[in-house]
Amino acid sequence: MAKASARHILVNSKEECEEIKKQIENGASFAEMAKLHSECPSGQEGGDLGEFNPGQMVKEFDQVVFRDEVGKVHGPVKTQFGYHLIEITSRK
Repeated sequence: MAKASARHILVNSKEECEEIKKQIENGASFAEMAKLHSECPSGQEGGDLGEFNPGQMVKEFDQVVFRDEVGKVHGPVKTQFGYHLIEITSRK
């Protein structure tokens, strides 16, 4: 079975998500941006969600984590919780 590790930043608006993504693309630390902006408790851990299997996260999140490029920041990804930036740190 596939496993992946990822970190994310959860915010309330698409615009805020896009602005944070621009800052990361311009050299800001993903972990620091998570600590400053994420609405998820994982933000204090730099957005780290640890390792998980398909089906443990909401569908929209899983689709990105188990299909898209590892090591890249993806998003905004809309879920019932808000807007996410997702960085897939590993997948096996």
